[in-house]
Amino acid sequence: MSLRIAAVSASRIAKPHNPSSPLFSPPFNNPKFQLHRLPHANAFPPLPIRKPGSQCYIRAISDRAVESTISKKEEEGEQSPKDWKIKMLYDGDCPLCMREVNMLRERNTSYGTIKFVDIGSDDYSPDENQGLDYQTAMGRIHAILSDGTVVTDVEAFRRLYEQVGLGWVYAITKYEPDDHLWKKY
Repeated sequence: MSLRIAAVSASRIAKPHNPSSPLFSPPFNNPKFQLHRLPHANAFPPLPIRKPGSQCYIRAISDRAVESTISKKEEEGEQSPKDWKIKMLYDGDCPLCMREVNMLRERNTSYGTIKFVDIGSDDYSPDENQGLDYQTAMGRIHAILSDGTVVTDVEAFRRLYEQVGLGWVYAITKYEPDDHLWKKY
């Protein structure tokens, strides 16, 4: 029985490409699979690439690393807000961190309440940042309030987002779960 299944499978694989078959047509040319369209022209369109000897298409996606939207010279010349309410400690070499920092930095231009500190830079000083050394700051996200209180993890993100008008994103994290609701069931 298993030999019969293997023989049928091998014969189906060895058949030439049938463009009318929904099993072998690429999804971006098949009208059944076009469920979502790109919302704007700047999105990455699927690029068909035909590999030699292959019967299917491969969708190419740019693997360009996330770059800082602000050059080093601009960053050095950038004046940090004098009346900042929260200081964000971030790793400038982390692409994920830089996406978050760039988004917050862009929103902060209207508010001017966040001071950004790259813990990976040569001029990082633990003394200026509540004694948080490089190893400690790299362990998790840290933010320092203007009164000197250090907050970490989700609390840090919630406080940062509140300062740029996005407090609703993390608002649910302010509340403790209600045990009484779950005890009934």
